[in-house]
Amino acid sequence: MAMSGGSDDGEPMMEMNTTPLIDVLLVLLIMFIITLPIPTHAVKVDLPQKTNPQPVDPVKNKIVINAAGVTLWNGQPVDDQTLAQFLEQSKSLDPEPELQFQPEPDARYEVVDRVLAVVKRSGVGKLGFVGNEQYRNDF
Repeated sequence: MAMSGGSDDGEPMMEMNTTPLIDVLLVLLIMFIITLPIPTHAVKVDLPQKTNPQPVDPVKNKIVINAAGVTLWNGQPVDDQTLAQFLEQSKSLDPEPELQFQPEPDARYEVVDRVLAVVKRSGVGKLGFVGNEQYRNDF
């Protein structure tokens, strides 16, 4: 590291050494980047674990969300309160029928997220996602 002692006539050095300042700022920047939380958004849905395959239930209920944002229960349009009532009724059946969830590819994420929240709040035990088979080889 080179140091300048000023001129020979005894005048003080007028330049400020900014190297320590830059070093401190870089360390602070790295610490700030490291301490940032990772932004995540997730809808927690308890999916069934892979177990022995059980016989297919004779009654299946299907929720479809189309591109217009309309939620369909077995082909009939429903709102969130009616959907919650249907889910409670299907949950009380013995054996519980399988619920198939199929959003269309053009469906808005907000609508899908809202419907999944209704499904999670209802406590449905058998939930299956339909239509993901086409993405099996992408990952």
